[in-house]
Amino acid sequence: MDTEAELTQRGHSSPEQGEEWPRCVFSGLRASFRSPWRRAGALGVVCTVFLLLVSNFVVQPFLIPSRSMEPTLKVGDRILVNKLAYRFGATPQRGDVVVFDGTGSFVREPARGNPVGDALHGAASALGLAEPSDTDFVKRVVGVGGDDVVCCDTGGRIRVNGVPVAEPYLYPGDTPSEVPFRIVVPLGTLWVMGDHRSQSRDSRDHLGEPGGGMVPVEKVIGRADWIGWPASRWGSLPAGAAAGGPRG
Repeated sequence: MDTEAELTQRGHSSPEQGEEWPRCVFSGLRASFRSPWRRAGALGVVCTVFLLLVSNFVVQPFLIPSRSMEPTLKVGDRILVNKLAYRFGATPQRGDVVVFDGTGSFVREPARGNPVGDALHGAASALGLAEPSDTDFVKRVVGVGGDDVVCCDTGGRIRVNGVPVAEPYLYPGDTPSEVPFRIVVPLGTLWVMGDHRSQSRDSRDHLGEPGGGMVPVEKVIGRADWIGWPASRWGSLPAGAAAGGPRG
């Protein structure tokens, strides 16, 4: 009888002892997050993940590394690239300032580097904290698929489909192009140029290469809509005036 009583007592006490383990674990987790440093660290991780998600799918900061888009964009500007601009059937238009992946059009396939270093740089670039990848470019759309783009006419202007293009965004003193050209933009591609023509390596510099300097529309990352930094330059980018005749 004493043995049965002892077994019965152990049987009743075992579940209560087993419940103590998860209680101790959750109590320890709650205690660990009472530390202000740990709370701040957790909040920082959550905010970083949120910003990366927004950067990948909605709006991405982009640090301007060169003078090729002056005076519209200056070195050190951080622009906000609207990644939804062309997601729902819309396509780049003449005058749009776009950010695109130049792999295969402006640059060759880059050699593989350190995966960890590339990932860290990519994250910093996505947050606008580091210069963009060597394969990312920002330029203005001058011609879209089907356009006949000529430079220059007797007045020194670019003509698109026979219509002179007004380019008030050009860097003061620059001509539309020192390099004469005439191209018909293939469907599904773009002809892009910098606003500071004398300082810009753009579609003109790749005329004799595979692809002829054309940027596939599918390589466009988004449209540059706003300047987010410095504070003195906050505001939306003015609409471009790269108008032309009807698309061919």
